[in-house]
Amino acid sequence: MAETLQFNPNGSREARYADLAKQWTALVQGEPNRVANLANISAVLFEAFNWHWVGFYLVDVERDELVLGPFQGPLACTRLHHGKGVCAAAWDTGAPQIVPDVHAFPGHVACSSLTQSELVLPIRSGNHIVGVLDIDSAQPADFDEKDLHGLASLMDCLSTNWSTWE
Repeated sequence: MAETLQFNPNGSREARYADLAKQWTALVQGEPNRVANLANISAVLFEAFNWHWVGFYLVDVERDELVLGPFQGPLACTRLHHGKGVCAAAWDTGAPQIVPDVHAFPGHVACSSLTQSELVLPIRSGNHIVGVLDIDSAQPADFDEKDLHGLASLMDCLSTNWSTWE
């Protein structure tokens, strides 16, 4: 496992993504624990981009809901349900959700009143959605297609390694 990741905190968002893309595998290499890996990933994203909240919601198959996983930021909602909120939309559709104004999103679940925009990416293992990466910003319209492109290598890393983690 890499103890530190190298990126220029003053570089453009695209440059930080490019720097991190080269290092995701090293970050999780040799660590078989899913919680530890997700905790480090959320810490790196939080530090690299200074977003309001970065974390994971994991599918609880028995309860058929999303349950809070490792995160960085203020207190979060613990459980999320189908059909309600941005995380559920990504889970239900299997498609990334870019929300420029969370207050305009039907059924938005407001875990923090400071959140203005949100990006949620589904995590796949095989043919199943196993969780979502949820990123909240205190800035309106903070996310776009460049973020999807920038996070693609991380999502590939998660999908590739998910089934090997305990």
